Amino acid sequence: MFDKLIEKVKAQPKTIVFTEGTDARIQEAASRLLAEELMNVVLVGNVAAVKTAAEEKGFDISKAEIIDPENYDGMEEMVETMVGLRKGKMTADECRAALLKGNYFGTMLVKMGKADCLLGGATYSTADTIRPALQLVKTKPGAHLVSSCFILNREGGDEALRTIAMGDCAVNFEYTDSVDKEGYVTFSGAQKLAEVAVEIEKCARVFGIDPKVAMLSFSTKGSGKGGTVALSAEATKIAKELNPDMAIDGEMQFDAAVSPTVGQLKFPGSPVAGYANTFVFPIIEAGNIGYKIAQRLGGYAAYGPILLGLNAPINDLSRGCDAEEVYRMSIITAAL
Repeated sequence: MFDKLIEKVKAQPKTIVFTEGTDARIQEAASRLLAEELMNVVLVGNVAAVKTAAEEKGFDISKAEIIDPENYDGMEEMVETMVGLRKGKMTADECRAALLKGNYFGTMLVKMGKADCLLGGATYSTADTIRPALQLVKTKPGAHLVSSCFILNREGGDEALRTIAMGDCAVNFEYTDSVDKEGYVTFSGAQKLAEVAVEIEKCARVFGIDPKVAMLSFSTKGSGKGGTVALSAEATKIAKELNPDMAIDGEMQFDAAVSPTVGQLKFPGSPVAGYANTFVFPIIEAGNIGYKIAQRLGGYAAYGPILLGLNAPINDLSRGCDAEEVYRMSIITAAL
């Protein structure tokens, strides 16, 4: 999987910004990316501190650009731009204070075209990575929300399931209706879940998956009632309208999604049931538990969360990540 991504990244080199420039895992991955000439690297942090940390660990980051927010020549321009983006929600002083933090500063580098993409979260929470992205980079045209996808890959097992996609496992806790002041629904929960399904399908294609999307539930084709059954069923219909060419079906249980025998018994005639490789969960608890089960018991390596719906590639790391995960997520981010 990564060989094709590396080819893509090498063909169109990007500049990636890391928001935690002194972190050893970031520096190890950055030194490897630079040595392999995969992308240009920007490390955010105090220049002396970043260099000292690298020297102590023996990482060669000499080709990286190190930018210290506290000594950045373009800070006033950046503050002015951020004030405009926040539209009265933050003063110039508040913006300046925020931009001294790596997560906000790095995001503004992307917004202002100084970098193409961003990877953070080695020490920041997911919320602290997403918040600046939503406030500054914002969602892409037509998108109503940010979601996420995990790509899971393993060497053995069923060839059709060696690389699969799962989402949303990290961002949206649930899918409820958005209402205006008068109480009218402006964007339904089913519309939100459908949009997530469309975005996950697009993401799966980046990784060489020919997506067959299963909208998961504890029910298959109306066999159960309550919970999120109606949500998943309605979202399936809407997703088909949003992208008529997408191979998607639901709602269905996981066994019906992956077992041809069970799938065609429970959901006869479905082009997806029994053959799914892209899985959309109706609630974050199921998604987060599901991908971790696949990772820990199914022998899959999990890459993500890959954030979807933003105007630029900005991704989040697990705070428990290692340098190898940073390296691979960097390639993924640059390939998007």
